[in-house]
Amino acid sequence: QVQLVESGGGSVQPGGSLTLSCARSEFFYDRYCFGWFRQAPAKERERVAFVTDAGVTDYASSVKGRFIISQEYGKNTLLLRMNNLRPEDTAMYYCAAHSRDRWGTCDDDQKYSNWGQGTQVTVSS
Repeated sequence: QVQLVESGGGSVQPGGSLTLSCARSEFFYDRYCFGWFRQAPAKERERVAFVTDAGVTDYASSVKGRFIISQEYGKNTLLLRMNNLRPEDTAMYYCAAHSRDRWGTCDDDQKYSNWGQGTQVTVSS
């Protein structure tokens, strides 16, 4: 069973940076979609970014150019480097994953079947 554990959240001033980490279990998928989502109070969940086993990445327009998703293969860890943070980035951040077939895409949020417990990010002056 895939297990995901997030860390790295906290409070930061606008314009600051944070790096979130998601440690995954040794058991994982050969082909996968691995991503970050966020949800602010009274708002719908939003997919922030994903990366595939082939290294393909995608970002929400709201974070493009500010956030970077990457993997530390030796440590089985997914990272999200968040730069130039804004108050509207305040949310609970979750990592999530699902397996995919060879030509599968990662833009169907309903397919993400493995989730972490979340880590809070607060951007405020």
